Amino acid sequence: MLYIVGTPIGNLRDITQRALEILNGVDLIACEDTRETAILLRCYGIHKPLVSYHRDNERRRLRFLAEKLAAGTRVALVCDRGTPGISDPAYLLVREARRMGVPVSPVPGPSSVTAALSVSGLPADRVLFLGFLPRKQGRRHAVLEEMRERMETVVCLESVHRIRRTLAEMAERFGEREAVVCRELTKKFEEVSCGTVSELAEAFAKKTPRGEFVIVVAPPCRRGKERQWS
Repeated sequence: MLYIVGTPIGNLRDITQRALEILNGVDLIACEDTRETAILLRCYGIHKPLVSYHRDNERRRLRFLAEKLAAGTRVALVCDRGTPGISDPAYLLVREARRMGVPVSPVPGPSSVTAALSVSGLPADRVLFLGFLPRKQGRRHAVLEEMRERMETVVCLESVHRIRRTLAEMAERFGEREAVVCRELTKKFEEVSCGTVSELAEAFAKKTPRGEFVIVVAPPCRRGKERQWS
């Protein structure tokens, strides 16, 4: 059995009871950073073998984990924060497990994407998730141009090193759209900033950002007596 286990995005108390039971019951835990996962396991008194499984070694580790699954090993896959497969490695292992006839079970848990949407105050019935925007300027600009035409609420992740640049580039293209920037969700210094994209870009240009960010941008809207989303 392969379990895809969601883990807290910041506050360790957000772990589910079922996730703890699964992690305590499997034979092996595959994780992005063994040090990060060890902190979570120690918090709940869980002692299990860990093996690293991240973007740089995903294909090399795939064969090892496939052999373990074929031998009847119960494996749990986790990422450092949130749900595996959401901008984190998972799909190759899931595909291989299914090809082998190994059952795959989701153990739902936190996600920074749904957490940000839930507090954004923006429509979430139609959502486009972009993960992290491309680092190369040309590709990033192409993605932002595509966003201009989309009618869904757009969600993307961004690092502390690129948040100001990304907001500035977004402001050039859809500056008056409503947006929300979430920082350090569920952690001690959680912050949710609301405004137009231009206002947020200006605000972040004046301070030194810290932490991890989720950006939520509203779709184009029609302004009247009451706001109606397209």
